[in-house]
Amino acid sequence: MHGRLVDSMDIARVLMVAPVRDIDAAVTWYERLLGRPADTRPMPSLADWHLTSGGWLQVFEDPGHAGSTLLNLEVPGLDEALAGLVERGLAAGPVQAGGERARFAAVDDPDGNRITLLENPVA
Repeated sequence: MHGRLVDSMDIARVLMVAPVRDIDAAVTWYERLLGRPADTRPMPSLADWHLTSGGWLQVFEDPGHAGSTLLNLEVPGLDEALAGLVERGLAAGPVQAGGERARFAAVDDPDGNRITLLENPVA
């Protein structure tokens, strides 16, 4: 059985969860980050952004775990994404190289969750 999975798990969607201390403040910040309101607010302590057909970001009020998450978002153009952040009043850290073609920059939400924007992460 080496190298082959038998009865592999079928995954329909990937949910990234960012735990935060204050859901209302976090929703306002993530709206600025993503440039749009949440797609759904299924309960008072949760906001969902449907980023792709199979990838969602959930911001969830959980003060005990706030600031403990690393989120990676691939963007088609890092410079454009960073310029959009600046227009919305946010600034990421310096652009760094990762391999021959990959570039990335990170920004922390108010609770310390790290969001890294990646360009060409798989080259």
